[in-house]
Amino acid sequence: MSSPIRKIATSTLWQLGSQITMAALSVLNVKFIAIALQLDLVGYYNSAFGYLQIFGIIADFGLYAVSVREMSRAEKKDEVLSALMIIRVFILCLSLGSAIIIAWLIPAWRGTALPISITIAAFLPFFTLIAGTLRSVFQIHYHLGYIFVAEVTQRILTTILLGFLVYFGIRGSSSVQLLLFCLLTGGIGAYILLLLSYAFARRFTLVPWIWNWQVTKRLLKLALPFGLSYLLISVCRQFDTTFIALLRSDFETQNAYYGTVLRMADMGFLIPTFLLNSILPIVSEREEKGQDASIILGKTFLTLLVLGVIAALFSFFLPRPLIALLTTERYLSTATHAGSDTALSLIAIPMLLNGMILFGFYVFLIRGAWKRLAGTLAIGAAVSVTLNFILIPKQGFVGAAYTAIVVNILLTTLLLPQALSVIKIRFPRFAVIRIAIFSLLLAGTLWLLQPLLINDIRTFLALGAMTAVLGVLLWISGILKLLGSKAPMTHQHLTEVPLSEP
Repeated sequence: MSSPIRKIATSTLWQLGSQITMAALSVLNVKFIAIALQLDLVGYYNSAFGYLQIFGIIADFGLYAVSVREMSRAEKKDEVLSALMIIRVFILCLSLGSAIIIAWLIPAWRGTALPISITIAAFLPFFTLIAGTLRSVFQIHYHLGYIFVAEVTQRILTTILLGFLVYFGIRGSSSVQLLLFCLLTGGIGAYILLLLSYAFARRFTLVPWIWNWQVTKRLLKLALPFGLSYLLISVCRQFDTTFIALLRSDFETQNAYYGTVLRMADMGFLIPTFLLNSILPIVSEREEKGQDASIILGKTFLTLLVLGVIAALFSFFLPRPLIALLTTERYLSTATHAGSDTALSLIAIPMLLNGMILFGFYVFLIRGAWKRLAGTLAIGAAVSVTLNFILIPKQGFVGAAYTAIVVNILLTTLLLPQALSVIKIRFPRFAVIRIAIFSLLLAGTLWLLQPLLINDIRTFLALGAMTAVLGVLLWISGILKLLGSKAPMTHQHLTEVPLSEP
């Protein structure tokens, strides 16, 4: 395995290990909150974080992606990091401060617990995004083990705090104070993440707080186009819970069902992002030097496709047992209303396409072709807003899920071909056939497994067994060998997606 591939693999494995551990703990958090709070308070909890997502994207401003690229290229990395930290803190105060003020002014939310919930919940993105700036230090040095320790410590702390509620016998509480405690635990955990990230980052740099206007101006200029693109993609895909909160009088119940699924689905959405963040420094460096990165990009593309297939098939075939295991019976659909299992089965398609959209997004990031990216995302954002306004008032979260399906198909159709026209990727011609075989084998396995999952114990044991089954299916289909090959394959074995240069 070549050194760049090894670095990417190690970096991705650390991030994957972190996210798997955090996802497992998040599952417990979802379960604890679903048990401790009554349905409408869970809806407030999900609505608060859903609302803050859009302001978190604004606060990010495209700085993380730019920070990884610029710090990997800069000679004075501490100078770049200092400027990034100052910019991040300033924009965070402006963005999240505006979010809180707007929440208190929205007429539909007056007299509800939502404004105070948003105020308390804002601590989490504030501390997390500052820590995210420090993350770029570990990203460019490929020492993601420190992030593993910081993130897992954070999540263990929040899980313990929420676990106390269940341990002390709290069930279906209607206490707003208890809701605020649940929200505050996220902020406490994020603060611990920031402290640990800062302490670990000092092993690589002093993190000086030095104002350099020239560096700041250059970073703002570089980040602005991609900040706009991140904002547009968040409108396309992450604003639906807020639309529900604005357009439905029963938003608490709607977002209890739908928001819980979105939190559970974060794993399927986040892993592709971390994989792409891992390859970004190396691909950017190779692009800068005029070196070939097509095989690295090809393997990345195939990995994203496999991850999407796994997430989508589990969501589609096992929605009811998964929701029953990870929440409570109150969240399941009945003959009279849709439930979280309905939402999970619908979100399967966005999970499948998520990696393809992010691949296109990062290709444009690498090439700096932000105008084409922003134009495409603007189309998706317009469709998302229009469909949400049409469907949510009548269909609630089901309408939001249908909108997500349409928008993800649209973005994949528009974005991926454009991305493949500006960058070259290579992979074996038989790769897609192998992925198709793997998909059929996994779908058949899950279809046969579904009738057997009649209680939580069977579901839990089956999910454990499926970890080994996935490994076997990946080996049988040849995907493990395909993605783990040590040497670049000869041209007669490769498919080029050439793809015209810009």
